[in-house]
Amino acid sequence: MILLDQQTRRLVGGIFDYSELGLREVRRIGEPVPVWQVLRQSQVESRFEALRGSALTPLVGRQEEIEILLRRWSRTKAGDGQVVLISGEPGIGKSRLTIALQQRIDPAPHTRIRYFCSRHHQDSAFHPVITQLEHAAGFERNDDTETKLDKLEAIFGHNSPANGDIGLIAELLSVPRGDRHPPPDLTPQRKKERLFAALLRQLDGISGRQPVLMIFEDLHWIDPTSREFVDQLVERAERYPVLLILTFRPEFHAPWVGQPGVMALALARLDRADVTELVQCLTGDRATLPPHIIAEIVEHTDGVPLFVEEMTKAALEADSDPVVTASVPASSLGIPVTLHASLLARLDRLGPAAKQVAQAGAAIGREFSYELLTASVGELGEPALDEALHHLVEAGLVFQRGTPPTANYLFKHALIQDIAYSTLLRGMRQDIHRRIAEALEARFSSLIETQPEIAAHHFGEGLETGKAVAYWHRAGQVSVTKSAVREADTQLRRGLDLLCSLPESDER
Repeated sequence: MILLDQQTRRLVGGIFDYSELGLREVRRIGEPVPVWQVLRQSQVESRFEALRGSALTPLVGRQEEIEILLRRWSRTKAGDGQVVLISGEPGIGKSRLTIALQQRIDPAPHTRIRYFCSRHHQDSAFHPVITQLEHAAGFERNDDTETKLDKLEAIFGHNSPANGDIGLIAELLSVPRGDRHPPPDLTPQRKKERLFAALLRQLDGISGRQPVLMIFEDLHWIDPTSREFVDQLVERAERYPVLLILTFRPEFHAPWVGQPGVMALALARLDRADVTELVQCLTGDRATLPPHIIAEIVEHTDGVPLFVEEMTKAALEADSDPVVTASVPASSLGIPVTLHASLLARLDRLGPAAKQVAQAGAAIGREFSYELLTASVGELGEPALDEALHHLVEAGLVFQRGTPPTANYLFKHALIQDIAYSTLLRGMRQDIHRRIAEALEARFSSLIETQPEIAAHHFGEGLETGKAVAYWHRAGQVSVTKSAVREADTQLRRGLDLLCSLPESDER
């Protein structure tokens, strides 16, 4: 039997199902504490959903949008596949809306498939597809080749795959196939077509058993090859009992508007009444903010739910008014100066070590591992690092999954990552990227073997131009083997651009 205290229960989030046992006496703790028993691993498929758990922001002002999505889900269950395009600016609540839909339809039997595009992997062919397949198969870091093949056969075997499907998927995931699944002798273009067909066959098999809710998040960061796959999903969606939801920012051009079964849903900002209600929901029983403070939050957050949440938290944490009037330059992303200042104030209140860790994590990416972070924070010792991470998690700026040294962390929102990164001075930024790149070479060789563009990015930002060029070259070669010609073109051109900055030499 595994028992958890309150802090550990909060850290592991929705990864397991629990039974609350109430107050219990625990050795070396003077008074009874709340205890939970772990029952089983939960069925939550998304690490984002598992990490958020009860930390979800209340959903306010989106009843009409939820009703629209539920009507589309009803048509999906009747066998009429649907596509919904959800657009909106950063922080407007696109992901929150999809989670609310999942909560509303949870009692009904269905399958959820979620893909997440990443800003740092826009040139990594099939990145969201690869990540989803590895998650669905249950790959672990220490799995050997045979174990990975067994897991792939387990998830694809139920759907009558065509000959060679598993070999193609294994190749996509950089799993050696050996004699079990010999590679098909195909041209790169034909191989990509066969791979698309294999993925669609998998979807056909799954949707034949129960309706599917498929969510593709952050298409504004999608790589070209995954974009081709989405084109095929949209084109074929009406053939399957599938509700396909695509989320993106307004700058992304969605070419599918007007196609059969496709509807567009643009999320507007909240009105003043909804913002006031959201502030009151966020404060709950902890405090009652004075009317003039609520009025300031309403005035300065522009109806963006994330901004409302962050400024309300800053107001609850601060000893005085939340609106920081210090002269802080607004971010190039259009973050209001008050939000920029309040988030910086929250970081500053956590202390220099927490801010340093947030900066290093931001340089790594939206999600970062404890192991890679350790190599990126330089002189900060392990106790200080652990304490700083604890403060960031407790403040709700970062989510944690697992425990060190195998823990992984996730910035609550990309804007928080951007603000932490923007506070780095140029020299410090270059130094951190260089340490990250060197750590990747030393400790994560298998990762940069399959995704050399990650090392190329960090070496480039760290002004290690020669190494960056070599890794961009390698990234282009890897993309060519995946038939991802457009990604290869971008990667090789980045290497050529950097090459021009090197001094004349035989090596150049």
